[in-house]
Amino acid sequence: MNRFAYMRDPLFLLASTGYALNRWVLKPRVTSPFLHGHFNDLLLIPAALPVVLWLQRVSKLRNHDRAPSWREMLLHLGVWSVICEFIGPFWLHYGTADIWDVAAYAVGGVAACLWWNRPARRCATTLP
Repeated sequence: MNRFAYMRDPLFLLASTGYALNRWVLKPRVTSPFLHGHFNDLLLIPAALPVVLWLQRVSKLRNHDRAPSWREMLLHLGVWSVICEFIGPFWLHYGTADIWDVAAYAVGGVAACLWWNRPARRCATTLP
């Protein structure tokens, strides 16, 4: 079986690069509402989940190196949505609660989970 590459995963590297480029290069120079509002939200799961799963793996909270499952992705989507869109804005008075951010997290998470669990990857794991 192929091991999940965590921070060497191509989707993680692409999402992290996209996040950094948007945050420090594009947003200061471009007035696109999408780039300022939701582009980085789409990248939350593909850029953050591999890091969190790796931390869970090294701390023995995760006992395998398979690609993130739908259950893992949904659990983290729920936790991060509550933290970023409820606890932050309402309890810590930091950030803005926005249901569209949660929708962007979900779209990015579904796309990432489809990529990480695509049939070609699963088939490749059965080859010698």
